[in-house]
Amino acid sequence: MSEEQPSRRKFYLAFINGLGALITGALAIPAALYLLVLPKSSKSIQWVQAADLSLLPDKTPQEVSFPEKRVDGWKVSTEKATAWVVKTSDTQVVAFSPRCTHLGCAYHWVAKDNNFFCPCHTSTFAIDGRVLSGPAPRPLDRYEVKLEGAKLLLGPIVKV
Repeated sequence: MSEEQPSRRKFYLAFINGLGALITGALAIPAALYLLVLPKSSKSIQWVQAADLSLLPDKTPQEVSFPEKRVDGWKVSTEKATAWVVKTSDTQVVAFSPRCTHLGCAYHWVAKDNNFFCPCHTSTFAIDGRVLSGPAPRPLDRYEVKLEGAKLLLGPIVKV
């Protein structure tokens, strides 16, 4: 009995099939991981330094800007966010979300009327976030607040 030598044709077929299997694996493994493995979750509360408490005026709303991390699946990006902060005493601060509770428009502080005013549908809010007038269905949403010395730290928004 003589062993058959592999022909050139069989070699090329085996090489092409092996190359096809490699390419299929290279494409299928990342696709399967994307579909089957859940992204990292950031369930833990992320506290962000928003302002220096000593620079905030007493009982006057101040709009402060701070960087906020946003997690979208696997992508983590940093965006500029704002909050309306009212320092009620040296140890107490309230921070409101910058969006009206009616349709999410940006509101502003009107010092002469001593209230927050939303120009989209004329909702007005008291300095403590209560609805004074307009179609807004609930008080202003608040950030969780934590004080560390003179640093104001903001957590997630809590709907009231």
